Amino acid sequence: MFAIAVRYGAISGAIVIAVIILGIVLSAGQGHGHAFSSQWLGYLVMIVALSMIFLAIRDYRNKHLGGVIKFLPAFGLGLLVAAIAGVAYVIGWEIYLAATDYTFMENYVAQMIEAKRAAGVTGAELASYTAQLNEMKTAYANPLFRLPMTFAEIFPVGLLIALISAAILRNPRVLPARAQ
Repeated sequence: MFAIAVRYGAISGAIVIAVIILGIVLSAGQGHGHAFSSQWLGYLVMIVALSMIFLAIRDYRNKHLGGVIKFLPAFGLGLLVAAIAGVAYVIGWEIYLAATDYTFMENYVAQMIEAKRAAGVTGAELASYTAQLNEMKTAYANPLFRLPMTFAEIFPVGLLIALISAAILRNPRVLPARAQ
């Protein structure tokens, strides 16, 4: 079971980090409103990549358990895949940050402030917003803040997919193993 979780979790985490980094690279200099800078796109990528949880549970159920799995073992496997995907995502993100001299947050804050200015925000409201972003930038520089925050971006999505997948796949009639 652990080998299946590692395989599917690593694939899932690698897909997420590759697509998100590709999006950041492709949207560099295009501003905050660009499609690749969308949080919705990032979470859509996570959902698609974390569909590996469903495949891992189905694979384990059909190849190792004779086509039957109970909810809790299925959910546990799903959580393990989600955790491994989360760790792979964190490692990939940290490699990206190191390779780019940790400039991500500086660029992100500058883009967010510029977007507010472009929207006509000025004065005390802009100063307050800038102060909040600068606090966030300072906190993000600390790995004890950044690492769990990065993990928390992806793991809840995996948790939800694990829950749904376990509920669906506990029914042996859903995508049964094919007779050889």
